[in-house]
Amino acid sequence: KKLIAIAKEVDFYLSKFFSKQGNNSYLIKPIKYGIFSGGKKFRSSIIVNTGKIFGIDYKNLIAVAAAVECIHSYSLIHDDLPCMDNDDLRRGKLSTHKKFGESTAVLAGNSLLTMAFEILSGKDLRLSQDIKLDLINSLSKSSGHSGIAGGQYLDLSFENLNTTKKQVINMQSKKTGKLFAFCCESAAIIAQSNKTKRKQLNNTGQKIGLLFQITDDLI
Repeated sequence: KKLIAIAKEVDFYLSKFFSKQGNNSYLIKPIKYGIFSGGKKFRSSIIVNTGKIFGIDYKNLIAVAAAVECIHSYSLIHDDLPCMDNDDLRRGKLSTHKKFGESTAVLAGNSLLTMAFEILSGKDLRLSQDIKLDLINSLSKSSGHSGIAGGQYLDLSFENLNTTKKQVINMQSKKTGKLFAFCCESAAIIAQSNKTKRKQLNNTGQKIGLLFQITDDLI
């Protein structure tokens, strides 16, 4: 499917998800601001199109994609903070901390991180508990110190230092590649494929993520 169609489906899923959260949370507004920021949702398209190879139910793929977009948006909100990359703008508009304040941005990002796992463990995702646990385990590894968070740490640590090509690739593989790897591997997890197939898709995702990050850096 085309990027724009998948992006609309994921946004629609997330809109319905947020509508069930109730109006008693002051964080919903900054959360929505951060996640509905007009991104192409390239990661979601990888999940959907890889899932089609395995004949996986489209609604389940959209749910997994929504969880990934929560993780991605959380990372962007935190990356923009003054203690990180200190960016005032994100996709042509004020970054979340410039719009709502630093503490609110941190809490909104934290909420999106946990929402990802709320989606994967919820009833809307019609999969067995074992598959859900496998997805949660894999996504958590892609998001924490061995993935996005660890990559961001290295990125900040490398500022004003002479780094080797190997170090930069390691940083980019964690910061971007790990989540792309999950996007490719998630279909194999749902289909309960063997370890070889899962590893092949994971490696493919890593390479796509690395290419994506190199292109982004050059731009």
